[in-house]
Amino acid sequence: MRATNEQLELTLADNGMIDSAPEKKVERKSRAEWWFRQMRQVVDKAMDWEPAPRFRPQQMWIAGTNRRF
Repeated sequence: MRATNEQLELTLADNGMIDSAPEKKVERKSRAEWWFRQMRQVVDKAMDWEPAPRFRPQQMWIAGTNRRF
């Protein structure tokens, strides 16, 4: 394989995937605004939870794991 010091160029073909129509941008913006409005409502309606009490440490022996030398 031969190394090259030349710059590589990548072009994107205009196959309709690039959306630059202003009405599409407005539609996308209104969908985003709707989504964030919904998320703000969810946060506003969220309940406050009491933290769970701390558990008491417990030491256990698992049968069959002790070795005798």
